[in-house]
This record gives sequence, C-alpha cells and structure tokens, in this order.
Amino acid sequence: MKLRTIRLRPFRIPLAAELRWGAGKRLDALEHALVEVTLEDGSVGRGEVAVRPTIYGETLGSVRAALEWLEPRLREADACEPEAVRRVLDRLPGNLAAKAGLEMALFEARAAALGRDPLDLLPTGRERVRVSFIVGQGDVEATLASAGFAYERGVRVFKLKTSGEDERDAARIRALTQAFPDAEVYVDANETLDPRSAADVLARWRELGVTMVEEPLPVERVRARAELRRRGVLPLIADDAAFTPRDLERELELDTFDVLNVKPARSGFGPSLSMLDRARAAGKEAMIGSQAMSRFGAARAAALAFHAAVARPSELAFHLLAAGGFAPFPPIREGELERRELELGFSETAFARWAL
Repeated sequence: MKLRTIRLRPFRIPLAAELRWGAGKRLDALEHALVEVTLEDGSVGRGEVAVRPTIYGETLGSVRAALEWLEPRLREADACEPEAVRRVLDRLPGNLAAKAGLEMALFEARAAALGRDPLDLLPTGRERVRVSFIVGQGDVEATLASAGFAYERGVRVFKLKTSGEDERDAARIRALTQAFPDAEVYVDANETLDPRSAADVLARWRELGVTMVEEPLPVERVRARAELRRRGVLPLIADDAAFTPRDLERELELDTFDVLNVKPARSGFGPSLSMLDRARAAGKEAMIGSQAMSRFGAARAAALAFHAAVARPSELAFHLLAAGGFAPFPPIREGELERRELELGFSETAFARWAL
C-alpha cells in the first residue's frame, strides 16, 4: 500500500498550571501538531508530534521540513510494511519527535487499511496499569496544590521534579509523602545532582519515602552513573540516557539503570516495542512516558503501557492539566487505567477548537 499524502496540523491547548523542570525549562501550553497520513486506498492515520525545542531540538519548522524530506521517500516504500517504513525513517538522523509522530500515524493508517482496531495489533501482557502524574518544580504550597489536583482525579503516584537544591527538594518530598501517605512518590532529578554527593542525597530521599529516581546525574557522566547504580541506594530510571534502541544497548552494556522510561512520543510504536522487549530480556523493568501529550497522544502512549515489561507506573495523567482535548481518555480509578476502556479516538470537531 502506497502513501498518498502527509499533512501537518499544528494546535495549541493551554494548561491550567505551568510545568517547570530542569534548568529553567517551562511549559504553559501544549503547542504540538498532528501529523495526518492518507494511504492510496483512503485509509487515514494520525500521530501527535510533541514539539520540544529544549529537549529534542525540534521546532514546528524543523518538523515540517523533516516531513517534507521524508514524504517523497516514503512514497517509494510500502507504507503498510513496518520494516520498509523504518528503513526510510532511519535515513534521517535525529528528528525524533517528527519521526515518532509520523510512524504512529502510519501504524494507525495501516490498521485502518486492514480493517483492524490499532489496539489489536499491539502486544499486551496485563489488563491494568498504574498511572503517575508529573509534579513540576515550585515551593511546597505549589507542590501540594498540583498533587492534590491529580489526587482528586484518581492519581495515586506522583513524579516529582526536583531542582538540585537539597534542603528545598527534601522539604517538598517530605510534604508530599506526609500529605498523601497512600500515594507513591518518585523523583525526576533531570541530571541535577553532583556525582560526589548523589548517593547521600538518594539515601535521604529514600528515608523520606521516595521509591525510585530518574536521571539523577548528567548523562555524560557514564562511569559515575554506573557506579551509582551499583551502589543500589534507589532504583534508577533511564530517560535522557536512552532515547533510542541504540542508546539502550549502550546503557545495558554499562548497566546504568534499573527501570527504562520508554516514550512513544520520541520513538513511535515500533522502536518503543523493541526497547520494551529488549529491556525485559535484559531483566530490566519499564515504564511508559507520554512527554506531556494531549489526551490524543496520551491514549496512544497508554496503548503500550499494557506491555508485559511495564511493571512500574506510567506517566499518563499530564493531560489532566490541559484546558481541553480532541480524543477520549479512559477514567483513572484509584490510580489505575483498564485496557478494556482504552480507545484510540479522534474528534475533528473538537480539534477545530484548538487548531492553529
């Protein structure tokens, strides 16, 4: 089956509260785009592109340029053959979010051409998954307000963004674990800790109730990350260190992590499944991240969260902060999603409200 067209459809959905993380990074709206593909038989598929200049170096302009470069090359391939599509995408280095959105759109179009529900083409190993909510940087009051917002909507796991300021971070963790004693709290340090003191910081966080830590050290400090993992203070999550399957092989070779955070928004369905399978084979646990997607993108990320490798909570609740959306998302009940309630829908009418 040949590709007929690729269409990029930007949108903007304001957030109810700003998210802050890392070194001065902020997000107050989902300024993303849908990539929409049509096959020669009229089958349509869509994928969400998370435009993140400060993470992946991609802008709306670069996404558009990447798709323009890929389109004629994809027209020469069989759009319903995943390996053929992958070979074309791999010819363009980088551009992770653009290629991920396009790959997911082609996956959905392929399912439509086969007359199948896309969910039926994805492997599953469980019927329920735990959901986490990202709590950004801020003071104690803002931390509790953000967590309370999510807790009222069924979330029971919080991923807390820390700043690298030891006392301030400890105060926020303490407040969070005391205010929500039935909730799990883990930390995303965004590479802000010093290798010389990281183990001591993690030990203090463990005493406060933290269950695991994402990217505590700068990614380039490879030996220090491997040593920190060997010390076993807390389970370590690989995120920035493992964007791609190739990155994952390096991290497995060096044994730098315990839990892999797979984000379909940067790796699409195919590579994400490959990474989940590889992590499981290596004895590692996994989780799914949604890269602060809309309900549309979060639902597609959730489709992979039922994979057998996903034993840790997945970041599938950020869309609760969005002012609206254009796709359904199942309810979160006592911290969990059920696979039977998930659907990969889309509303053209609702999308029109947020389209640019």
